[in-house]
Amino acid sequence: MTMFYDEEFDRIFKRMSQSFFNADDMFEEFKVKDSTGPFYYGYTMTVGPDGKPVVKEYGNVKPGLLPAADIREPVVDTIVDEKENLVKLVAEMPGVEKNDVKIMVQDRIVDISAERGEKKYHSKVPIQYKVDENSAKASYKNGILELVFKLIQEEKPKGKTVEVE
Repeated sequence: MTMFYDEEFDRIFKRMSQSFFNADDMFEEFKVKDSTGPFYYGYTMTVGPDGKPVVKEYGNVKPGLLPAADIREPVVDTIVDEKENLVKLVAEMPGVEKNDVKIMVQDRIVDISAERGEKKYHSKVPIQYKVDENSAKASYKNGILELVFKLIQEEKPKGKTVEVE
């Protein structure tokens, strides 16, 4: 019986160690190229209004690909405050000033960009809620951009019930 556990443990250990060696190979590729870092990639997970999880990727490196540009994608979180009827986008963009940030809102897509010296950021963020684009207010402090929109309440269909005689 102990022989079975030893073999199973060895099999699991080999599978785990392979993934570590593959990650080391991936970082070696970065060192060989003439690119400058930092390189980052990750996921954020939030719960949507329907209660289902929403997973988003972020970063300047996709799995298996090297970065093609010096532009970084900021981490952007969407926060909905139904009590205040607000949608807030929060983007992390350290190293730039308020005057460097440019925001364009069109067709429920927010285009955020900023550039100061070596720091360059760009992201297109889809808004999954009906918002009043004209209500947008932005503030930038300590590397954090906050963009606030007013939610547009869905109108219930109007109609009249006609009784059949």
